[in-house]
Amino acid sequence: MSVTETRPPLPPFTRESAIEKIRLAEDGWNSRDAERVAKAYSLDTRWRNRAEFVSNREEARQFLERKWRKELEYRLIKELWAFTDNRIAVRYAYEWHDDSGNWFRSYGNENWEFNAEGLMTNRFSSINDLPIAASERKFHWPLGRRPDAHPGLSELGL
Repeated sequence: MSVTETRPPLPPFTRESAIEKIRLAEDGWNSRDAERVAKAYSLDTRWRNRAEFVSNREEARQFLERKWRKELEYRLIKELWAFTDNRIAVRYAYEWHDDSGNWFRSYGNENWEFNAEGLMTNRFSSINDLPIAASERKFHWPLGRRPDAHPGLSELGL
């Protein structure tokens, strides 16, 4: 992606465009396509994800590949928390299992900052993993994009 390309919706955000940006991010992450997802970030993007630090788009792509090799059957829901001109705060949860079949629900908050082209320049994420039984799962849809009719976090009581 060249610096002249854009990733709508662009800042400054309205409530509606922030919600659209969040859903596009959720859809991308649910694709588990690290190459595609990494293109939403600026070349010099900076992340803090738990205790791991990412300092460019290529490192973000590599991070995502590692993540989805570990977090199997990954399904994510994101929800708007707050927004300003070029920043969005998100809360989210995702469910996954490890290679031993142990299920988890991971809860997190992210703070995002975007450049004028709509690429994410900063991402700060804090996450906690809760072991769950397979019977406690709430995210039941085929792998990929969450269907529009599937409840969000608030509707699920999360």
